[in-house]
Amino acid sequence: MTQPRRRVTRLVSLLALPATAALVLAGCSGSGGGDAGSGDGKSFTFTFATSNNLESPYQTLANEYQQSHEGVTITTNPTPNDKYGETIRTQLQAGNASDVIQTTPGSGDARSILPLAEAGFLEPLGDTAKNLIIPGSESVYTVDGKIYGQPLDFTIGAIVASLGTAKMKGLTDFPTTMSEFTAACSSMQGQGASLLALAGAAGPNVGLTIQGISATRVYSSTPDWNQQRADGKVTFAGSQGWKDTLQTFVDLKDAGCFQPGAEGGGFDAITNGLAQGTSVGSFIPSGAAVEISKAAPPEAEFAVEPFPAKSGKPMVLGSSNYTLSINAKAKNKQAAEDFLAWMAEPEQQQRYYELSGELPVSAFDKLDLSGTIYAPVADLLKNKQYTPLPNNIWPNPSVYEALQTGGQGLLTGQTTIDQVLQSMDAAWGN
Repeated sequence: MTQPRRRVTRLVSLLALPATAALVLAGCSGSGGGDAGSGDGKSFTFTFATSNNLESPYQTLANEYQQSHEGVTITTNPTPNDKYGETIRTQLQAGNASDVIQTTPGSGDARSILPLAEAGFLEPLGDTAKNLIIPGSESVYTVDGKIYGQPLDFTIGAIVASLGTAKMKGLTDFPTTMSEFTAACSSMQGQGASLLALAGAAGPNVGLTIQGISATRVYSSTPDWNQQRADGKVTFAGSQGWKDTLQTFVDLKDAGCFQPGAEGGGFDAITNGLAQGTSVGSFIPSGAAVEISKAAPPEAEFAVEPFPAKSGKPMVLGSSNYTLSINAKAKNKQAAEDFLAWMAEPEQQQRYYELSGELPVSAFDKLDLSGTIYAPVADLLKNKQYTPLPNNIWPNPSVYEALQTGGQGLLTGQTTIDQVLQSMDAAWGN
């Protein structure tokens, strides 16, 4: 059975950037001259989200930056993912946030670029960040013509699955229809395992799971649904696609697809479940396969699998979901800018992909992904059967918070589908 580490190596070998891309990535970043708050003007602080006890790619790259830049000290502040947005906003408001912070594109999350930039918390960036943005998605990085986030990846939102665990439990092929999927849930449950691991106590994982389902229930048939919602032509509560999405989430719970006690599970339920073989897969960012594979046996064999469509063509979430931004009140802006410029260089771009497992921001749909964790979704990428992460486009973080909280209520039976959708419409603002 193919080992996960060999799969990742195969992917990295595909990511050598051509000379033209290297020239694009070599552009200047941001504004000049920061306050040398720590005294040397080279050192800075860096806050990023983390979901488990494995070393983050951000931590590894920060360490490598320090090793290659004499006299630089990076103080890293890894922060639990389920509290990250709330924590970083509180720190920015208090004026004690790190110089460099991990953010997300758009406006639908508490850590999102647009609301933070509009509040004056972020420093405008320059051509380095601009030239890394996927054409057509500029609006989720831009306020008043200025860029506020440097994209890092192209992330697939689907099911990261251990095909090795599935095979050991009698599941030869990953399910491609809902009937096969629920039958597999029953089979796994009978063996004291689960087809899916869910961090039900962590709102972001509940939200990502529901959004992953929505790709096939909402956006496959109505790709411009978010724009229609913005134009007031549709609502969540009036959308059959969103009703089907939440009903599918409830059906997965009722069919025993999640591990016992999923409503109280944290991110460790996913890490431990997939690494130890008690769960087959989970709705998590595609690159998480690399981190989890480090704690799993070689025969685990991870892959990114699409969730079955209700009818019609399958679809996955696919967009640049992670960015780096500079605190407008950073003590060492020049040091922060130098780090972002370094992160944009081809060598570091390739290193990030090796560590994170995420696809490159550019040319992701042109790579030969056979033999990689992305092989099951390769045709979907080539055929553009993907949709951006919905909450990146929603107008404010409250809509996504309503989805997360409502989804948790569906797990415990404390809320209904109609109540969740109505709360999302109320959070939208009209």
